[in-house]
Amino acid sequence: MLVIEKYQKEFLAYLKAYKTVKEPVNLYTPIDYILNLGGKRLRPVLTLMAADIFSADYKKALDAALSVEIFHNFSLVHDDIMDDAPLRRGAQTVHEKWDINRGILSGDAMLIMAYQLFEQYEPETFRNLAKLFSKTAIEVCEGQQYDVDFETRNDVTVDEYLKMIEYKTAVLVGAAMKMGAIIAGASEKDQEGVYEFGKNLGIAFQLQDDYLDAFGDAKTFGKQVGGDIIENKKTYLYIKAMEFSSENDATLLQHLFNKNDYTVEAKVSAVKEIFVRSGAAYLTKDAIELYTHKAFKNLEALDISESKKELLKIFGVNLMNRSV
Repeated sequence: MLVIEKYQKEFLAYLKAYKTVKEPVNLYTPIDYILNLGGKRLRPVLTLMAADIFSADYKKALDAALSVEIFHNFSLVHDDIMDDAPLRRGAQTVHEKWDINRGILSGDAMLIMAYQLFEQYEPETFRNLAKLFSKTAIEVCEGQQYDVDFETRNDVTVDEYLKMIEYKTAVLVGAAMKMGAIIAGASEKDQEGVYEFGKNLGIAFQLQDDYLDAFGDAKTFGKQVGGDIIENKKTYLYIKAMEFSSENDATLLQHLFNKNDYTVEAKVSAVKEIFVRSGAAYLTKDAIELYTHKAFKNLEALDISESKKELLKIFGVNLMNRSV
């Protein structure tokens, strides 16, 4: 098996060779922009790694890996429009650089491009990939709607929040790994096992993203720090803060999320202080560790060597120790 950097290098070379700019250039230029804006390339790397783990030539999974990356970026373009986010990976979001109409239409084209990449596979593999992709895509949309709904609710529970991030973020991580397993011809048991590994790792990843959104470094995080607070998102941090805060802090936190009588800077600062004071910041780190270990538990039943399981564990540990 290759080290992570090798998968990344192979994927980036494949992405670079994938021609996205053609006529009409006003449709395709934003696509080229977002696809080459950087990022961790977590999902395509996992697709290649999964194919390799189940003893296939990982290069056979490059089209599926590219499909996953294009779909992920499509969802980011549309999410950024919905959130009115100014930054993505430290640069202007697509709708800020161009306009909302270009962002919507280019995003739509990316969704179709993602499906087209499955056409490179044999009929049975194509059918299995497309079936998984369709299931995952609709779940991502459902997760996004839950996320939007939660912004105007004050009674979001931890279970509801975890379901939302499972759909919005984690299922795509699980699907990325399962696609590699499908291409490799792994057993259904192993396909489901690696899917569960990816899904639980994806939940841990999103919880880490929530934590970094509040407490990360703007220079390395690549997004607007405090963005979730500004957008009144009921993240795990918020829910746990409401659960464990003093009555005064809970009242203040609700006020901060429902009124606009604070400056942005003052609001973010005050909310972060409550997150720390209530223990929510600590509890979120605990949850990140819990779901990382759940992911590792899923590895035990996989029909692969111990050395391959260890490589996946190392990948998970490094992912959860990130600062970006």
